[in-house]
Amino acid sequence: MKEQTNILNSLPIDPLTGSISVPIYQTSTFVQEAPGVNKGFDYSRSNNPTRKVLEDTIARLENGTNGYAFASGLAAIDSVIKLLSAGDEVIAVDDIYGGAYRLFTHIYQKFGISVKYVDTTNAQNVADAITDKTKLIWIESPTNPTLKISDIAAISKIAKANNVLLCVDNTFASPVSQKPIELGADIVVHSATKYISGHSDLIAGLVVTATQELGDKIKFVQNASGAILAPFDSWLVIRGIETLSLRIKAHAENAQKVAEYLQSEKLIKNVYYPGLPTHHNHEVAKKQQKYFGGVVTFDLVIDDKKLATKIVTGTKLFKLAESLGGVKSLLCLPCEMTHKSTPAEKRYEAGVTDSLIRLSVGLEDADDLIDDLKQALAAAVAITNEKEAATV
Repeated sequence: MKEQTNILNSLPIDPLTGSISVPIYQTSTFVQEAPGVNKGFDYSRSNNPTRKVLEDTIARLENGTNGYAFASGLAAIDSVIKLLSAGDEVIAVDDIYGGAYRLFTHIYQKFGISVKYVDTTNAQNVADAITDKTKLIWIESPTNPTLKISDIAAISKIAKANNVLLCVDNTFASPVSQKPIELGADIVVHSATKYISGHSDLIAGLVVTATQELGDKIKFVQNASGAILAPFDSWLVIRGIETLSLRIKAHAENAQKVAEYLQSEKLIKNVYYPGLPTHHNHEVAKKQQKYFGGVVTFDLVIDDKKLATKIVTGTKLFKLAESLGGVKSLLCLPCEMTHKSTPAEKRYEAGVTDSLIRLSVGLEDADDLIDDLKQALAAAVAITNEKEAATV
């Protein structure tokens, strides 16, 4: 329970009233005593008391110097890429979130920022890809959706040896499970939409920096670009953080049981979950993560989109929807949903097949979730058997 205690201790009591809940400062501007003389706040795009509590809290949880809250996870990612200039190069994990791929390829490529995608599960691949133009290494660990694990400490050494920034998308792990800055990362980003808020009721992004210098640069981008998180949504994220440790532990316990069950199903080809000894970088995950997370993915022995669609539309407790990390279980078909903007050849190279299904395992009873998957898979098997019989 130490981690939960630390989180609760990091949330301040309102000094003006003693309110145990952080107040929502729903205001656009602040009255000044004289021109330029204020109480630390002048305009809510530049700073807001509720947002500041969230930003200070995430910085402490990630053991960084500065934290910044944005209107979405993609706005957070965008702020980091804006640190670069035309002619710079990014080395990014090949199994990258589809929205990040779209941003890198369709927005920043035309401004002269190039991206090279490599399999970062082997740190040597990163070292081999670096050139004199490389300014940023971008990894997710675990990745979305095939849950690849990269050795953050090993990649950090490579980055520092080449004077390159390392940014880690820590969305799937959360600061409860993994602290990339302690492992050598320069910047950490989160889609706070997911586990940090935890209730599928808001959109938010967070950036944490390891140094004041980087923090000042992100702050400038945040204020200049204006994609800030509103006070009410900031308060909702703060409320989610209060139960983060308890939720992450429960998500991981349920996901482990679901992953172990899925390994027994004949219709399933591969089960991807860092908590399984069969996972490619299971030992690395054990070294750098406290928990293995709440996402489980699997693909089918028959790589058929229609069959996968039958499964994802046949569950009852698992709801078919974008996103993940909430208390209610969700599932999706990445090739048609989260990663549809990624070209098919890129998806397949990264292991995102047409039959890959991603589960966001929630906090319902694990046995109920397993029974739900059993009936959906059984219905799919029945259809497969009927098709085989028809061809005889």
